[in-house]
Amino acid sequence: MEARQSQGASAAAGWEHFPHGADVGVRGFGPDRETALEQAALAMTAAICDPADVTPAETVDIECTATDDEFLLAEWLNALVYEMATRGMLFSRFRVTIVNHILNAEVSGEPIDVSRHQPAVEVKGATLTALEVRREESGRWVAQCVIDV
Repeated sequence: MEARQSQGASAAAGWEHFPHGADVGVRGFGPDRETALEQAALAMTAAICDPADVTPAETVDIECTATDDEFLLAEWLNALVYEMATRGMLFSRFRVTIVNHILNAEVSGEPIDVSRHQPAVEVKGATLTALEVRREESGRWVAQCVIDV
């Protein structure tokens, strides 16, 4: 299982992959809900390529809404998949704010360069499998689901 702590983020922030059959589980964690969702997005990018190889050169704004935190995570990741597919981009920097289950994000990345990024998989979408957004007893937030690759 691959796991990383984000550079420049608090010591409580990071992401990891968890095994799930032919698909990939992504899990983000952080000191707040927004950071956990940012880290889940970074984990999704890491399923495709090394996020360190993606230059945050272009910025895209994303907004999505859901009835609860879990569905908001799925909507968020699926909005990123849509933006990656329609713009032919990868993203490596995520800034999320959430108010009343409305997520606004500024994401930065660059067009896919197959020879440089060497994408390992194509993400088809976030699923409801293992979908969870929760605050642990320690105070750390966790956001996870399985992505279809």
